[in-house]
Amino acid sequence: MSLINTEVKPFNATAYLNGEFIDVTEADLKDKWSVFFFYPADFTFVCPTELGDLADNYAEFKKLGVEIYSVSTDTHFTHKAWHDSSETIGKLQYPMIADPTLRISRNFDVLIEEAGLAERGTFVIDPDGKIQIVEINAGNIGRNAEELLRKVKAAQYVRENPNEVCPAKWKEGEETLAPSLDLVGKI
Repeated sequence: MSLINTEVKPFNATAYLNGEFIDVTEADLKDKWSVFFFYPADFTFVCPTELGDLADNYAEFKKLGVEIYSVSTDTHFTHKAWHDSSETIGKLQYPMIADPTLRISRNFDVLIEEAGLAERGTFVIDPDGKIQIVEINAGNIGRNAEELLRKVKAAQYVRENPNEVCPAKWKEGEETLAPSLDLVGKI
C-alpha cells in the first residue's frame, strides 16, 4: 500500500540538535513542509555523505519553509557522539531523530526487520502532515539534496496551483502543464 497522501502516524522521539536533546512528535510537522530522511546507521560510509549534502543545502530548504529531520535507529546519544566526532556531521543544523524502538521506521515502512536498520527512505510531508513524495534507495546508493530540493519545489508549486502539474525535469520558473482533454496524445 502506498504512503502517498497518508497522514504521518503518531510518534514521540528524542532528537539531537545543536548541543541539546529535544522531543519531536508528528504535531511538530503540522503547518510547515518537512522532509524525513531515513538512513541506516551512524558512523558508516554513505550516510555521512548524504547528511553532509543536506547540511550544505540546508539554507535553501529553510528558504522554502522546509525542516529536515534525519532519522536512524541509533539512539540520540549515538547521534551526539557522531556529531561531536565527525567534521561532516558536526555541520548539521537540523534535528537528528533517534528511533531505537523502530516505531518510526515501521510507520514509514522502511525498517529492515532482520537488521534493525532503516532503508534509505526520503519522505516529503506537506503542511497538513500528509506524505507527498516517497523515495527509497538501496543501501549502497546515496541521494542528492539538489534533486530533493527540485522535488520539494514541485510539490509546493502543485499545492499552490492545483490545476497544474510539473512535467519531468521541471525546475522552478519553467512551464508547467494544465491537464485537459486537449493535451491527450499531444505531448
